[in-house]
Amino acid sequence: MKLRTFIDRPILACVISVLILMLGLISLFNLPMEQYPDIAPPTVMVSTSYTGANAETVQKSVIVPLEEAINGVENMTYMTSTSTNNGSGSITVYFKQGTDPDMATINTKNRVSEAEGLLPAEVTKVGVTVEKRQNSTLKILTLYSPDNSYDQTFINNYFKINIEPRLSRITGVGNVNVMGGDYAMRIWLNPQVMAQYSLVPDDVISALGDQNVEAATGTLGEDSENTYQYTLKYRGRYETSEEFGNIVIKSLANGEVLRLKDIAKVELGAQSYAYNSEINGHPGATCMVSQTAGSNANEIIQEIDKLTEEISKELPKGLVLSDLMSTKDFLDASIHEVVKTLIEAILLVILVVYVFLQSVRSTIIPAVSIIVSLIGTFAFLYLAGFSLNLLTLFALVLVIGTVVDDAIVVVEAVQAKFDEGERSPYKATTGAMDGIAAAIVTTSLVFMAVFIPSSFMGGTSGTFYMQFGLTMAVAVGISAINALTLSPALCALIMTPHIDTTTGQKLSFSTRFHHAFEASFNRLILRYKNGVKWFFRRKWVVGTALVASMALLAVLMKTTKTGLVPDEDMGCIFMNVTTPPGSSLSQTIKAMSEVENSIKDIPQIMSYSNVSGYSMMGGQAPSGGMLIIRLKPWEERPEKKDEINAVIAEIYKRTANIKSAKLFVFAQPTIMGYGMGSGFELYVQDRAGGDINTLQKYTTDFIAALNQRPEIQMAYTSFDTKFPQYTVEVDAARCQRAGITTTDVLSVLSGFIGGNYSSNLNRFSKLYRVMVQADKVYRLDKDALNNMFVRTPSGEMAPIGQFVTLTKVYGTETLTRFNLYNSIQVNGLPADGYSTGEAIAAIEEVAKQTLPVGYGYEFGGITREEAGSGSNTIIIFAICIIFVFLILCALYESIFVPLAVMLSVPFGLMGSFLFAKMWGLENNIYMQTGLIMLIGLLAKTAILLTEYASARRRQGMTIAQAAVSASRCPPASDPDDGPYHDHRIASAGICFRCWSKRKHLTRSRNSWRYDCGYTCFAFRCSDLVYRVPDFTGKTNAGTQKRRGLIRKQFQIKKR
Repeated sequence: MKLRTFIDRPILACVISVLILMLGLISLFNLPMEQYPDIAPPTVMVSTSYTGANAETVQKSVIVPLEEAINGVENMTYMTSTSTNNGSGSITVYFKQGTDPDMATINTKNRVSEAEGLLPAEVTKVGVTVEKRQNSTLKILTLYSPDNSYDQTFINNYFKINIEPRLSRITGVGNVNVMGGDYAMRIWLNPQVMAQYSLVPDDVISALGDQNVEAATGTLGEDSENTYQYTLKYRGRYETSEEFGNIVIKSLANGEVLRLKDIAKVELGAQSYAYNSEINGHPGATCMVSQTAGSNANEIIQEIDKLTEEISKELPKGLVLSDLMSTKDFLDASIHEVVKTLIEAILLVILVVYVFLQSVRSTIIPAVSIIVSLIGTFAFLYLAGFSLNLLTLFALVLVIGTVVDDAIVVVEAVQAKFDEGERSPYKATTGAMDGIAAAIVTTSLVFMAVFIPSSFMGGTSGTFYMQFGLTMAVAVGISAINALTLSPALCALIMTPHIDTTTGQKLSFSTRFHHAFEASFNRLILRYKNGVKWFFRRKWVVGTALVASMALLAVLMKTTKTGLVPDEDMGCIFMNVTTPPGSSLSQTIKAMSEVENSIKDIPQIMSYSNVSGYSMMGGQAPSGGMLIIRLKPWEERPEKKDEINAVIAEIYKRTANIKSAKLFVFAQPTIMGYGMGSGFELYVQDRAGGDINTLQKYTTDFIAALNQRPEIQMAYTSFDTKFPQYTVEVDAARCQRAGITTTDVLSVLSGFIGGNYSSNLNRFSKLYRVMVQADKVYRLDKDALNNMFVRTPSGEMAPIGQFVTLTKVYGTETLTRFNLYNSIQVNGLPADGYSTGEAIAAIEEVAKQTLPVGYGYEFGGITREEAGSGSNTIIIFAICIIFVFLILCALYESIFVPLAVMLSVPFGLMGSFLFAKMWGLENNIYMQTGLIMLIGLLAKTAILLTEYASARRRQGMTIAQAAVSASRCPPASDPDDGPYHDHRIASAGICFRCWSKRKHLTRSRNSWRYDCGYTCFAFRCSDLVYRVPDFTGKTNAGTQKRRGLIRKQFQIKKR
């Protein structure tokens, strides 16, 4: 099918564009919407608990076997693990970008099952949980009691029983995590009473296992001649504290029975009392809701909001359900700004196009091209599985100026035909398309080719480049199709030449504006051309500038600040609080209350959640705490003092006098899934297998050196080895003499102090645990061991204090491992005016100076991605440049001609880096994508110039003449492009076709017209090429005489 087909059949061209529009609009309404695509790598969380065990025991008996089994699972990149003194252990496994998270979970679960035989029985009873972690947190909801009429345990479980299931059923919700403990039937043992009846914790556990069971008892009368058959139904597990209290423990000698309530206090309590949660100073629960990959965040949040509105009407009096954080706030604000920018860009582009085309009709054609290209791109996004996010919208904003380019080339070419004297729109369009179709296809292919190689890079950067690059490439491709189909059809239908001044007709505004603009613009072009000629006469300046730009580009690329993603004000602040080592939960609650009272009056704060006993960096620990702070909406924070960094500074200022805790305040990260905070994250590793105290010493020196660097605002770790502990030593010889085993003593110690998960109960349609443990008043200090008894073979009770020795030592509260090595996590923030890239470089320098052989470090979270993508910029630019060069070599069938195109790239890149350096901008993902587009634009512009210059060379011009002519895209008969100034000759009525003075010379707008049909364009630029008359060729005597007269009259010299 020839291009003329679309000019002859304009309805066909319109139908193609309408189909593209329809597909785009349908896709637009079905595209998922989210802040960012699923950028963070797939993550699988393995967690379990070993009740009563300390961090070291959990690590040795649980974490190490699991890590050994998991290590090397398919597509794994790295893993971290944490063990705590409350018996919990977790392993986080990170996988390569693009790995199927479901397959990663299955593969990890298979590895875990191989190691379950190596785990303690208490751990296998609880089970090991393997689940994929959802990275995209949509909302943080809070449920609290403003009048303190409900306690935290009730609120937590009300949320889990009545709200969590309904949230989980919303389409697109991936995970609902309520930060609070479940109900549990707590059996608080009295060791002294139990000793009177010669009982130990195992007796209670055995009684529970014997009587609190479900049983299948069968059916009476089945398969018989009986009239009825009866199903036997055993009452099953107990449900209430009264029922559990009546469990028979022992039959006494006097015939009475000893029941559980006689030796213990039984109540429905919490599974864990290790943390405390408050919302705005009142007891409450916090819930984090995340979305599944590929779902529409905006729609999910709307459904959640609708559901929470319904639930709020059903809540008991004294409970309030509210938002603490919602990505919809930032998403709506971001999308609004991007759409606003998109509309402004379209309007500005249309205005600029009108200024240069000086015709409303001509302007309509590029405007239609913008609409078709942008809306048509949505169809590709839908087919490719992309979402409508900040990256794809950002790409559409940037591509506006590019998609309009092809249509402008078509309109300009047709207008040039009009200026050459063609009055028929059809003939002008067909003639123009014959000359520019190849250029449109070539430039579009090259521009698309710039983005294609970078789109197939792996990792986080690859996801950015893929979504951004392919969106732009497809938009440009659609614009090229539109320029070859609809644009020429519209040109033939609606474009008309400007009114000729010689006709005597009244000139329209557009015609008058056209004449004025052309006159001014051509004066500017003349100055530009003189500048080009100046460089031609001083070619060494161009060569020097090229070498200097390359050298300067290399320097700027190394010295410009680097980063991965710029930090943004997400409207949410996180605060990590650490109290002195050994602090109890009650002391931590007091410290958190002090922090809360210091910041609650900050005017920019809207609400906050206060959690004691759990920190973002240290996990679950009585000495840790955290605050999640929601700021007021952005429109209520318009001033500089209201920005998130200013609020963080104010928080530090107000809490500076608090000595009972250390604080680390940071903003919510721009991209979720790489850790909880912004800034940098790394792990100092002990690769020599040394002592944990030695590792802490080197880490402390490392952090101290970091804090001395100007690039680092703060480096921080919550790790400490000064937590007071007791080492338990059992005298095996004394145990043997008493006829008991070490296991008997440890079993009593674990049952009374550590606690035991002994059975289950069904209540509120859920399954809860039955926990056995001594009441807290019987386990306050080491003297409590003298009131806990072990049973000897003779039936006598002996206090375990005589078999156990407690030695006071200091140890850790949590233990962390990174890729199988003991490690300490270090977090920090770059100083104001410095990027994360500069902070990473400072960390690398300090590590070389302070960490000895056998100790190293590895980055984690988003810092690992940024450090790994540090060399990506050079690689990406190299790939793009090579790719464009190869395509141009294939198109031009030459190696040297493409060099003229590629030599323009260093100048453009150097200018971008120079301005980035001047304005203090960092070289991040957004700048790199802009630079990739710049390479395409530079190549596209250079291709057009090369195409024009090549055409003029084929017409007989010298290289210099062709280059000057191409730089302003004039016809070959331009006055300064031939050997003589023909506009001066033309003004005297000399015709270059017949070389005679004619009487019928007329001035038509901006050109001279002769009766022999020749037109001299003294001002108008055109794509049409005429051969310049050669004054040096052989001619007859009459022609030579006339030329001589012309030279003499106008004082024209040969060049």
